[in-house]
Parts: sequence; structure tokens; C-alpha cells
Amino acid sequence: MSFLQEFKTFAMRGNVIDLAVGVVIGGAFGKIVSSLVANIITPVIGVLVGGVDFKDLKFILKEGETPVTLDYGIFVQNVFDFIIVAFAIFLFIKALNKFQKNEVAKPAAPAPTPADIVLLTEIRDLLKK
Repeated sequence: MSFLQEFKTFAMRGNVIDLAVGVVIGGAFGKIVSSLVANIITPVIGVLVGGVDFKDLKFILKEGETPVTLDYGIFVQNVFDFIIVAFAIFLFIKALNKFQKNEVAKPAAPAPTPADIVLLTEIRDLLKK
């Protein structure tokens, strides 16, 4: 098999395509969650803690024309992003598992025993007597 054929076989596997779709959707979902945190949740928390804007929280390491700063407020906002994304994924997986649990078909009734097996069972029982 040539290199290109091997690559085509690899790239067209179902799980590779599923992974690609997941990455694209995950990237879009990440942007939505980042916007939710940056534009809705962080300002509310900022107001609750006394009007603090997390993006402005920093520690100045060196003053000057171009100060060197440690921007820990951006880090705090990214931690909020992570917590919300993790919680949203948890809720999604929990709902998916509940849906799949409901989807699982009830076990089918056992198939009737074939006539020849019934006959052999009767013969065996008669021989035991």
C-alpha cells in the first residue's frame, strides 16, 4: 500500500473524523464560554467584590516607560473560564449518559427453545426415570 493510500485510510477512519469535529466544536464552545466569563460573570463578580476589574489586577515588578507587570487578574479570569468549561462539559456528559441509559433497550425475551432440544430434553428425562 502506498504512503498516500495509507494516509487516506487513516484520515477517513470514523474516530479521526469524529475527533476533528469535536476539536472544531470545542474551539467554538471555548469562545462562547470565554465570552460568558469575560463579559457576564467576571463583571458581576467584580461588582460583588467592590468594583474590581480582574483584567486590571497586576503586580508591577519594574516601573518605567514600559513597566514589567505580573498580570494575575488575567490568570484569575482564565481559571474562571476553565471551571465553567469543565462544569459545562460535566453537565453535558451527565445528560448524555442519562440519555444513553434511557436508550438502552430492555433485554429481549429469550428465544423459544427449538423443538429438537425440547424433544431431547424429554428423552433425557424419561431415561433418568
